[in-house]
Amino acid sequence: MAESFDVVIIGSGAGGSPIAYELARAGKRVLILEKGPFKRTQSDSANGISDWKRDEMYDSGFQKRLQIPGIANEGKLYYNSVVEPDLNDEPHIYSGHDRQNPRATIEGYTAQVVGGGTQLYGAVSLRFTERDLKLASSPRPANLPSDPYNDPDVSIQDWPFDYATLEPYYDRAERLVGINGTSQGQAKKFKNPDEYQKPQETNPISKFAFDGMSAIGGTPYRTPLAVITEAHVPSGRPAPSWVRTGHVNRYGDPMGYKSNTWVSLLRPTLNDPQAGQCLEIRPNCVVTHLTSDGESVKEVHYRGPSGEKRVVEGKVVVVACSAIESVRLLMISAEEDLIGFGKRVRYNESGSSLGKYFLTHCFGGAEVSIKDFRADKTKTLDSDWAIDLFSTFAKLEELRLWAGAAIYNNTSDQALPVTLARTDGASDLDDLWNGFSFDLRKTGEGMLEWLKADFGTRLSVSFMANQVPWAKNRIQLSPYLDKWNRRCAWVVKDWHPHDQFNRK
Repeated sequence: MAESFDVVIIGSGAGGSPIAYELARAGKRVLILEKGPFKRTQSDSANGISDWKRDEMYDSGFQKRLQIPGIANEGKLYYNSVVEPDLNDEPHIYSGHDRQNPRATIEGYTAQVVGGGTQLYGAVSLRFTERDLKLASSPRPANLPSDPYNDPDVSIQDWPFDYATLEPYYDRAERLVGINGTSQGQAKKFKNPDEYQKPQETNPISKFAFDGMSAIGGTPYRTPLAVITEAHVPSGRPAPSWVRTGHVNRYGDPMGYKSNTWVSLLRPTLNDPQAGQCLEIRPNCVVTHLTSDGESVKEVHYRGPSGEKRVVEGKVVVVACSAIESVRLLMISAEEDLIGFGKRVRYNESGSSLGKYFLTHCFGGAEVSIKDFRADKTKTLDSDWAIDLFSTFAKLEELRLWAGAAIYNNTSDQALPVTLARTDGASDLDDLWNGFSFDLRKTGEGMLEWLKADFGTRLSVSFMANQVPWAKNRIQLSPYLDKWNRRCAWVVKDWHPHDQFNRK
């Protein structure tokens, strides 16, 4: 007989943990199933030693070689990540709309660990603007190139609520999570301004970014970062004695200063005398499929830490295991339970709405090395300054964009020698090591000259936006199987012509 809970949540990251936090405190019996392990901070450990070792992105083992027959990058070398699946065991398959030359990729995974992607994120925590939530009804820039509004395969819609409705939830979430920064200068309305924790002093190299943002007509503000700089009462975290970028960005934070969902939501709930009795977290448990009972999903089938098959029941089942993997799980479940779940999902690879309109963050920017200037960038967090200039209608009209984005400087970019090596010449996660590992000029004196020229001298700015929501971009199941004999996710995605214009 299966165990029974009020709510079963699949995934412990930014999607699942807030739900668990609220429901456990409301007295509901909640189970979180997390595919990855639990990694302790120093304060979680009896001997004060954290499980985070600064090698979360890639471990220090030998290179591996892709051995999946038929993929375009078969035989390519890769490094295995300790918080993401091994590419030979469970890849994501990626191709354009023509579905030709599919390749295996780690892209689309965030982190499989208690806390999910919030354990490794840079913690930049920007609100949407009022216009972001009302793109369909807001004033529309004229003469857009490859106008996405006129594309029948594009769906641009207003959110079902406006910014004024969402703002109190932003306010509450920011207080619960723990964020430092400033609200003055942002293109968003704050009912309770200046509730962020006080940010640290800016790094000297950030002055160049501040001057540049000001010169183009922007109003810079301190970037909201989900890293505490003061005592945080909701989570019971004391004031940090010091915070450096090597402990909070791109790696798991052993100190617990970065406001991931474990330290800010789950741990405080487990420590609460009442709510803690209602919440259980099971790490190292991979959900294989779901089954239904009439109109509702009832059973969650998973494998425990030793690979044993288990089943739990939930009055409510929440699927929150990332955009790609959540869709994949529903599709796999439809194939496993054709009569029950399959009829409800009505999944098929050509006509189903499930998996359509897949879009990702568009990150871009620019980077320079500043001559005759060097900064100790470990003495900072991920970003010092940001501007909302490119979210204003005037700027969108000038640049012929359908939507805008915030721009912020990456103060901590390549702040440590290991991150400089890992990101040099890389365009995505799949080739993070390539620029360093295969550039034979970076040996001996060449290595010293490279460090002299680039280490502590680089300044970058980034923007964070989203792709045009295009029906042709979708998630489906591939013919390639993972180590549990389940079909892997296939990401079918190209750039919309308007996105292509912006990339130029």
